[in-house]
Amino acid sequence: MSATIPERFVVVPASYVFLCRSGERGDEVLLQLRRNTGYMDDHWAAAAAGHVERGETAYGAARREAAEELGIEVADLHFEFTMHRTARDLPIDERVDFFFTARDWAGEPRIMEQDKCAELRWCALDDLPEPVVPHERVALANLGTGEKYLAIGFEQEQR
Repeated sequence: MSATIPERFVVVPASYVFLCRSGERGDEVLLQLRRNTGYMDDHWAAAAAGHVERGETAYGAARREAAEELGIEVADLHFEFTMHRTARDLPIDERVDFFFTARDWAGEPRIMEQDKCAELRWCALDDLPEPVVPHERVALANLGTGEKYLAIGFEQEQR
């Protein structure tokens, strides 16, 4: 009797950077309004995010994305958590996302990729604009909680 070998899949890693500050309305995060990307256009999302490239660490990808998308140099990245998510139907939907916050950076955040971003906006964490990319809304709700692993799309949570 032979054992069934499960189908292997490729995980797509990405890094997200939420710039945070204390504002007039409490803790605020910088979000971008996505445009012309082919994924979640017209949704609010992390101001800087993207795939981790071959030979690059998640920290390196976060710093690179902040420079490419916002024109800033992040001085201190704080690792928040990893999110493992699946949509179960396509291999591209197997994801591992690394979420970081930053409160210190050099330069003024600005839109560097005008063809992909319609707006940057500081938003109170307790009063986010609509709509927010769904998995990023989960991430925003978990910032600062101390949770280090989130799973989305799986039938059973296993720890």
